[in-house]
Amino acid sequence: MSKEGKVDGIRDYKAPAGGWGALKATANAIREQMENVDAVTTLLRTNQPDGFDCPGCAWPDKKHHATFEFCENGAKAVTWEATSKRATPELFAAHTVSDLLNRSDHELENYGRLTNPLVYDRASDTFKPVAWETAFERIGEVLRNLDPTQVEFYTSGRASNEAAYLFQLFARGLGSNNFADCSNLCHEPTSVGLPRSIGIGKGTVSLEDFDQCELVISVGHNPGTNHPRMMGTLHEVSRRKVPILVFNPIRERALEIFADPQNMVEMATYGSTPIASTYLDVKAGGDVAAIKGVMKAVLALEERVGGVLDHDFIATHTNGFEALKADLIATDWTVIEHHSGLTRDALERVAAAYAKSNATIITYGMGITQHNAGTENVRSLCNLLMLRGNLGKPGAGICPLRGHSNVQGNRTVGITEKPSASFLAKIEQVMGFKPPAAAGHNAVQTMQAMVTGNSKALICLGGNFAVALPDPERCFPAMKQLDLSVHIGTKLNRSHLLVAKETYLFPCLGRTELDLQNGIAQAITVEDSMSMVHASSGRLPPASEHLRSEPAIVAGMASATLPHLPIEWQDLTEHYDRIRDLIEKTIPGFDDYNQRIRVPGGFRLPLPPTERIWPTPSGKAEFYVYPGVDEDWVVEDPDVLRLMTLRSHDQYNTTIYSMDDRYRGVFGRRDVLFISAEDLQARGLAHGDLVDIETVHAGRRMRYEKITAVEHKITPGSVGAYYPEANCLIALENIDPQSGIPAYKSVPVRVTRSGLN
Repeated sequence: MSKEGKVDGIRDYKAPAGGWGALKATANAIREQMENVDAVTTLLRTNQPDGFDCPGCAWPDKKHHATFEFCENGAKAVTWEATSKRATPELFAAHTVSDLLNRSDHELENYGRLTNPLVYDRASDTFKPVAWETAFERIGEVLRNLDPTQVEFYTSGRASNEAAYLFQLFARGLGSNNFADCSNLCHEPTSVGLPRSIGIGKGTVSLEDFDQCELVISVGHNPGTNHPRMMGTLHEVSRRKVPILVFNPIRERALEIFADPQNMVEMATYGSTPIASTYLDVKAGGDVAAIKGVMKAVLALEERVGGVLDHDFIATHTNGFEALKADLIATDWTVIEHHSGLTRDALERVAAAYAKSNATIITYGMGITQHNAGTENVRSLCNLLMLRGNLGKPGAGICPLRGHSNVQGNRTVGITEKPSASFLAKIEQVMGFKPPAAAGHNAVQTMQAMVTGNSKALICLGGNFAVALPDPERCFPAMKQLDLSVHIGTKLNRSHLLVAKETYLFPCLGRTELDLQNGIAQAITVEDSMSMVHASSGRLPPASEHLRSEPAIVAGMASATLPHLPIEWQDLTEHYDRIRDLIEKTIPGFDDYNQRIRVPGGFRLPLPPTERIWPTPSGKAEFYVYPGVDEDWVVEDPDVLRLMTLRSHDQYNTTIYSMDDRYRGVFGRRDVLFISAEDLQARGLAHGDLVDIETVHAGRRMRYEKITAVEHKITPGSVGAYYPEANCLIALENIDPQSGIPAYKSVPVRVTRSGLN
């Protein structure tokens, strides 16, 4: 059925991504949020050597900085934090928690910056001001009376290395390894899969590799929205006439055509640059089948013409090639085509381009990781790279696209539920206490323990924990049955309002703000997606005189809770160099930490695979055989579609800047289901119809009702709806068993006209 008729808030977007549209959106964000702040000066310090790290994505900074090093969505992140709006005690006195829970997520954050430490008062159902030290003492009293394994610690990827390191010391000093973090919800298959394949859970490429690559294969990500500064890099790659092959179930505008706001010729002429040289509309959940198809075609090319495989690399640096080869030969093309949604011819053309390239980079995002077989997906990408030796050489490698600006750094400094024995030994040696060795909870396990009542307290270093997780029907009530919840944040969000028996809300400094400790300006450090560690220091006056830094808040709670430990918590926060000294003593790769972060651009942490050193048990890179081609729960029903949750362009994770999604043509609303014309027609539906979505195989009825069907360029068999609204369709148990990540990107669903069931 063809797309016809107008639907409120839906219209075609014909302009390129970036360009004047991005500049206009940036200007609007400044006007709406920063009316009393020197916005231009603030934005020009974003991602600069003497400035602050953008609180948005983790794409690295260039060595030679341009006039500005921020993108449209980075500007939104900065203005959202540096807003002149304030959520004062008067706001909370005027609105009960029950009232605030009726507001949208956008409205809650748009109240502005939190200004005072608050405690929930059940009698009035409001948050009231509380003194910092009073709150810390009460938190310590509650925590000391709980079994440490009943206390959960959650970390947002925006937390600095210094705050995250103190946070893990606090938890381990208490006796807990329960470390839920946002990596559990986005890139945990990277952290689990890459070490098994190449020995380290991080990407291997640098920005310089993009200058030397001969091919980029982009799989399962939308850089125009989720890591927009990457678009400048892809723009340069495309203009070098390097092929960019995109695998994605939904057509994303930024991967089709982009105008770089820093390219004066393009801006002056309203020009643009094509990004994808080939766009392959893979099915949701069809990634591993497509990857196998490409590898099978590479083997066929080797048999036919020779010189395709890097036999020296395979023989010297890898294990398991013959087993992989046998599996690929045994996998039938009809199966690959059916599950991937792509033709054999299309995949053979990808293989031909790959065989021609002497230096290939594979970039990937949550379209690869958020599946029941997310870990296997990541390892399959490594398989493809290893066939031609595309690891440990210039212009080649694996490039996972992290979300939050320091999610990788948090993991590096100890935010993990499964700490290594060597790390724990260092903590004991340096810090003078014996940390727990037993594995703790990841994010899903944390929530499951809260649902069953086995966990009693939750301490959140940033984030919007309950909203970020799937299954709100179970998660939201679980938050309310806790004995204690503590949230450290800059703005109000829904998780803060899911109050426990006792709930504290602590306002903290943001990245843009001046952090003075004993009158001395402090810098924090972060690690980007390419393992560069660099300093970040804000200059803006704090949003309130009552704010404290994240390290200071963590230290305050730890000092009140653990007076018996031989750690001078307050002394550590008087100058963050002291925290970095501890990091250097306990974590490899941080030699001369304080000296090296004072060099503009910082330093890169060791990445052995870039030198073809493989820290695996065998000392070699490991090929992996994934049996079959199904990366998600199998449902043999032609009526079942695969739903992906998506972020809008005016959104960063659970933060929603506005109700628009410009590049997909959605304005002023989020209650839409993206669906192909073919799937609409098969169900007797039309563009604009109200539909109900129901999950298949959830074990109970999970529905999203009265959502508007919007015809879109999306692979037949695949549908998309916004995150976190569509989380109501994902069960807590629908995870990758190896990494624990929820399968947000391939939920089996049925779509019917509203009111039929």
